[in-house]
Amino acid sequence: MKFISWNVNGLRACMKPKTDDNDKVISEGFEYYFNQLDADFFCLQETKMQAGQLDLNFPGYHAYWNYADKKGYSGTAIFSKHEPINVTYGIGIDEHDHEGRVITLEFENFYLVTVYTPNSQDGLRRLDYRMTWEDDFQNYLHQLDATKPVIVCGDMNVAHQEIDIKNPKSNRRNAGFTDEEREKMTQLLSNGFTDSFRYKYPDQITYSWWSYRFHAREKNAGWRIDYFLLSNRLREFMTDAQIHTEIFGSDHCPVELDINL
Repeated sequence: MKFISWNVNGLRACMKPKTDDNDKVISEGFEYYFNQLDADFFCLQETKMQAGQLDLNFPGYHAYWNYADKKGYSGTAIFSKHEPINVTYGIGIDEHDHEGRVITLEFENFYLVTVYTPNSQDGLRRLDYRMTWEDDFQNYLHQLDATKPVIVCGDMNVAHQEIDIKNPKSNRRNAGFTDEEREKMTQLLSNGFTDSFRYKYPDQITYSWWSYRFHAREKNAGWRIDYFLLSNRLREFMTDAQIHTEIFGSDHCPVELDINL
């Protein structure tokens, strides 16, 4: 089975092909890449949409959307070739469940969770909330994992190790690379979960997000903040993990998990 996760940073904007200053096409648009990747499960974060704003249907797929209360903000979606037993939106805690950040699909042998983790923001003004979120979200994952294995994917807004960020020293106290955020990821990976890409490629330097500023993508000054994590007992079934740096259309690129389930 092929799983794709992509923070599209506004799905309506991502739908449109993009050209550079010389009118050369640099992004074919979301539908092209969706069809090209041909995944069993295609998970999106930061859709920035409300219901009815986009007429998007893919034959053979079931679609599930979680919209934020705030217009043009956050939001997640999953397109699945396989109909789930059950669908859950949010994590069951009111403090966290108004921003459209989590969708969970339950299948016979596993759970699939897509997440758009809150950003700690400039000046780390939301870091305290982020820490509360981390504890509550990890508890949610562990509750699922106690029933059946979990695959969790999305923009987790943290570069876990120095290998996962271009300039670790200068970013040390910036949102997404604080000691606190990195320690929360370490905690999750020490308690039953595996970072699929790093497990498969322990020394490979590949990023999944680049700032729109300072020609960061052109210079490959990026961060790896988009993940597929899986319950440790699924590791033996994993065949590959990829980061599709060749795909444009957002400030993030898609990430992939291939696994025999």
